[in-house]
Amino acid sequence: MMENFGDTPFFPGRVPAYVVAHMTALAAEVRRRFDLPLGINVLRNDGISGLAIAHAVGALFIRVNVLSGARVADQGVLEGIGHNLLRERMLLGASDVRIIADVDVKHAAPLGMPRPLEHEVHDAVERGMADAVAVSGTGTGRPTSVEDVKRAKSAAGHAQVFIGSGVTPESLPELAPFADAFIVGTYFKVHGAHEGRIDAARVREFMTRLR
Repeated sequence: MMENFGDTPFFPGRVPAYVVAHMTALAAEVRRRFDLPLGINVLRNDGISGLAIAHAVGALFIRVNVLSGARVADQGVLEGIGHNLLRERMLLGASDVRIIADVDVKHAAPLGMPRPLEHEVHDAVERGMADAVAVSGTGTGRPTSVEDVKRAKSAAGHAQVFIGSGVTPESLPELAPFADAFIVGTYFKVHGAHEGRIDAARVREFMTRLR
């Protein structure tokens, strides 16, 4: 999955045109070089641009931090974009681009009283029409609660459940029975620091444990 992680401080909504242009060029080159599934995440919550990039380059999925509901983050209030995103996907004829929606998204707090995770998952899938949900820890690289993953899996119905942060070779045996996929970034970096470069030895270790 490609994302504009270096664009801090993140834009809360739509990103500038140059971000979309550069991400599209990079994604097209990745697609040219590698025969692997590709996903797009335009931070902080620009699913419309993510969908446009994915559709242009033939990516398989996008990740959306707030598809339904509202959250308070360091960018301010992030509001759900499902009503626009699903219509845009229909107009583009891009139903093959799957939507992974975060629930109880990291680096954010509920706007109002917290709701049970099961309710968040149900709304994302049944009302937001997400194809999958992502469950994460409280921040980048922070562990995801096994109990949260179990609860999300029980509520997700036909939708897949991704674990969005903090997965390590040590936590895999406990998490794997309840997850359909993992989004791994921080662990793959040198010394497990998210701003570092990829450490091939860490990738091999993780994939060996996963297999």
